[in-house]
Amino acid sequence: MDRWLRVAKPWALVALAGPALWLWGLALADRLGANPAEALIRGLGDWTLRLLCLTLAVSPLRRIMGWTALAGWRRGLGLWTCGYALLHLVAYAWLDQGWAAHALLADVVERPFILVGLLAVLLLLPLAATSFDAAIRWLGAGRWRRLHRVVYAVAGLAILHFFWVRSGKQLYGDVIVYATVLAALLGWRVWDAVSRARGRVPAATGR
Repeated sequence: MDRWLRVAKPWALVALAGPALWLWGLALADRLGANPAEALIRGLGDWTLRLLCLTLAVSPLRRIMGWTALAGWRRGLGLWTCGYALLHLVAYAWLDQGWAAHALLADVVERPFILVGLLAVLLLLPLAATSFDAAIRWLGAGRWRRLHRVVYAVAGLAILHFFWVRSGKQLYGDVIVYATVLAALLGWRVWDAVSRARGRVPAATGR
């Protein structure tokens, strides 16, 4: 499995551009329904959540299944998560607000879910910027790990943002699915941290 994971990684990471290209293509062709701007914004947001779940699943799967090569996937998945979050923000700022700074500011102030989503994106930026080996050496492993625990806050803010978006139409099914998956992944991390503190398992690096 490790050999297959190493071979598949570059192809899989390149393929992750596909959903964004597909959504933007459908939007430009006016094939996203009656409200293509909303469909594009929400589609990019959905992919951000999916990729966040995949990124957080790397460490549990690596530990539980013994797939050590999965560690090499974490950086790419994390960068794609940030990339889709930025595309989600760009689509909203462009197609929903027309790049009008005053309208953006008013929306952030008036609608809490916009503020929460913006905070999640802003917190992802330093994680993406410090995901490289040079940043780990510069910060030191301990400080780097502490910084990247911010991903827990990102996950919480992302779910809260998603809940508020869906609550407008009382669509909670997918919110429950994502919240359950993220709660399980974060719960595993709490268990792992407690276990390491008690000296039962070796320390793991990364997010």
